Amino acid sequence: MSEPERRPDFETRQIHAGSTVDSDVHARITPIYQTAGYLFESFDDGEDLFAGRSTRRAYSRNDNPTNAIAARRLADLEGGVDGVVVASGQAAIAAALFGLAQAGDHILVTQSLYEGTREMFRGSLKRQGLDVEYVADAATDEEWASHFRPTTRAVYTETLPNPLNQVSDIERLARLAHDGGVPLVVDNTVPTPFLERPIEHGADIVIHSTSKWLAGHGAVIGGAIVDGGTFDWAANADRFPQLTESSREGVPSYVERFGNAAYGAYLRAVILLEYGPTVPPTSTFLLLAGIETLSLRMERHVTNAQQVAEWLEGRPEVGRVLYPGLTSSDYHELAQKYLPLGAGSVVTIDLAGGRPAARRFIDALRLVSPMTHIGDVRTLAIHLGSTIHGKLTEPERLDAGITPGLIRLSIGLESARDIIADLERALDAAATSETT
Repeated sequence: MSEPERRPDFETRQIHAGSTVDSDVHARITPIYQTAGYLFESFDDGEDLFAGRSTRRAYSRNDNPTNAIAARRLADLEGGVDGVVVASGQAAIAAALFGLAQAGDHILVTQSLYEGTREMFRGSLKRQGLDVEYVADAATDEEWASHFRPTTRAVYTETLPNPLNQVSDIERLARLAHDGGVPLVVDNTVPTPFLERPIEHGADIVIHSTSKWLAGHGAVIGGAIVDGGTFDWAANADRFPQLTESSREGVPSYVERFGNAAYGAYLRAVILLEYGPTVPPTSTFLLLAGIETLSLRMERHVTNAQQVAEWLEGRPEVGRVLYPGLTSSDYHELAQKYLPLGAGSVVTIDLAGGRPAARRFIDALRLVSPMTHIGDVRTLAIHLGSTIHGKLTEPERLDAGITPGLIRLSIGLESARDIIADLERALDAAATSETT
């Protein structure tokens, strides 16, 4: 009896997974299919496409061959059954939740989240009727259970929350979500599937801002949603009728047609088609090129980040270094469990001199780029209180852990020695009195 075929390693799949060879041109890499739509084969073919009886693509608003290959590759790398790509990470969050909830429904969210996500939750999504409720990081299982309602539709978290680098206990959150009858949605942007795969720890839906490490070069904006194929929609049919009930007579439900891939199919056929958060195939082409070198880049990112974080811990100008790869981190043990290959490449520091020191630090940088982005091959820096969290009041910032001297570093692929030299120059400036 022959041995079962071994699944290729991550490094191989990041290059080949989901790819197809064009039957006419035989191009080896995925072409850019720059087209708005696709010919019907016949009158009946057009009718079947619009009736949902055919899975062939009809329009690029919700499906495009270039985009489909990128979505399949990300689904493969995350260990999911299906995926879609969209115009941005924010679009991915909105589309993922719109696929689960409607006005009046309730989403439970962990307290530690990227501020741009929190802003969307308290802004646009609230205006559209979604009730987002935060649960404290230190909440017990019993406290979590008390927050679930009949209208709850998901638990939402980030694997490695930006910018404070708390490590989420995905297994625990998945258990809590499933006990409450809802899926766990996880933003896995910062670790990427090379460092952590939430579906392996019980998550059901994974989202990404593909603009960051996946694309890797600061050149494109994009997002992605991966359906893990793990949540039992039929067992929770009363919460998710959009997946378990027929939308019109003669058309089976998404669960009946697509089984464990029902959610991904619903996103593509309904959410992407109706909301239209389409990412251009030119951007996806660059995303695919980035994914091909993901493992190599992430290895260098985390090596540099660990070295920089350890060096920063020894600097008197730095009050705290927030990086779970450090043994001093409160999240080091969880990082060892969930991030054995490295704790990402965001290193956040709290300057002892507060906002004045942060100003001098940012203005003294030469190699490091002061800008709002993460996941670039270049090292980036941003003062959080005056930019991303600038719309909050001072008490709100402090409540979110954003102190006056907090600076987020996204460590790039330059020589670690050169990164440290630039940071040293900036720290020396930060320690200098403004009057000298």
